[in-house]
Amino acid sequence: MPREIITIQTGQCGNQIGAEFWEQLCLEHGIRPDGMLEDFATSGSDRKDVFFYQADDDHYIPRSILVDLEPRVINNIMESPYGNLYNPENIYMSTDGSGAGNNWASGYAQGERICEDILEMLDREADNSDSLEGFNLLHSIAGGTGSGLGSFLLERLSDRYPKKLLQTYSVFPNNEASSDVVVQPYNSLLTMKRLAKNADCVMVLDNAALTRIVADRLHIQNPDISHTNQLVSTVLSASTTTLRYP
Repeated sequence: MPREIITIQTGQCGNQIGAEFWEQLCLEHGIRPDGMLEDFATSGSDRKDVFFYQADDDHYIPRSILVDLEPRVINNIMESPYGNLYNPENIYMSTDGSGAGNNWASGYAQGERICEDILEMLDREADNSDSLEGFNLLHSIAGGTGSGLGSFLLERLSDRYPKKLLQTYSVFPNNEASSDVVVQPYNSLLTMKRLAKNADCVMVLDNAALTRIVADRLHIQNPDISHTNQLVSTVLSASTTTLRYP
């Protein structure tokens, strides 16, 4: 019996990593961008149901919730070749589209305002699961939405589903480079308190280390965010392999 995991993608970083992650899983399980299976993937012992569920027309849909306070990144995902893969009812974008302004307090406060809509999505996905294992939260601790709204969701999930595992994949900022986010240290500190208190497991993804690995190990001279996101998606995929291929 599969033990399902619901993935929550928050903010620009979380949604970009999540998009790469779902593309990686589709390639591994033989799922086309429209959600239908490739011919070679119709038989096998892999457990697609851990991260996907089948709709009435037999196409696979990720067990994911996409949340952002500004629409640009999610719109890019929906316009990509894998845009039709996601359930549009599991996407939340703020109506005013102003974002959190790289401010933890703004993201946290907006979380209190929109929590009912997001919790309704989470409850629906949880009810759709036969035996829910837990949640994965993808976010950055340096910005506004990933840190502030991510912290709020951590607290609510811990309170609402106390017996379910709560794991985060948290991108830590690159302290070796200057940042245009002046309040980055405060965002990070406030988020780390919630990670320590509410998460069962935190996977630390250090931006500086990721950039070094891409440059030194993959021999890419001028790595950009797409290269590091692809590396993170490989980490996520590898860390969930034993769940999907028992």
